[in-house]
Amino acid sequence: MPTRAWFSTYLYCEPLQARGLERLNLELADECARLRDFDDAGRRWSAQNYPGGYTSYASMNALHGFSSTFAALERKLTRHVKAFARSLDMDLRGRTVTMTDCWVNIMPPTAAHSMHLHPLSFISGTYYVVTPPGCPGLKFEDPRLSSLMAAPPKRADARDANRTHVTYPAVAGNVILFESWLRHEVAQNRVEGERISISFNYAWS
Repeated sequence: MPTRAWFSTYLYCEPLQARGLERLNLELADECARLRDFDDAGRRWSAQNYPGGYTSYASMNALHGFSSTFAALERKLTRHVKAFARSLDMDLRGRTVTMTDCWVNIMPPTAAHSMHLHPLSFISGTYYVVTPPGCPGLKFEDPRLSSLMAAPPKRADARDANRTHVTYPAVAGNVILFESWLRHEVAQNRVEGERISISFNYAWS
């Protein structure tokens, strides 16, 4: 075959665990709501930088070191991160994989999160706690997009591997992982009900 794929971009999506997700998510949703009530600094920052929503990103972004609930979640997420790293052929022999950041995002109707990436980490991700039907998913951008220059547009029936964007639906209980340099966004929440997720970063040493 004369044409081969190189420099692939991989995304990981898997349920956090086989059983008990509903109970776990009820506990996490309750803790996320209580955190928002407690976090005055986070609510002030969100009012300026995350209109309509709440995030603990700028105030309490190491929740795995603050709460036993989030510490237990960290242990479960780390297993997925290590599996993803293996699928990327990353050489982590003799190295330590560590969660560096963990924060809550609550998106009521109208809240959105513009295109961004996660510097100073190697794998990032999101765990979905509450996902009202029809709430926005996580949209990823082809990392080569800024270099395409004079390339013509892609056909409507382009193969998945050749698309410039892909959106993974938000499903409660799912973990989505990606390499931290990959740009992504969450479109405006246009449904009733709050979309609750937990985002995180991992580093290696």
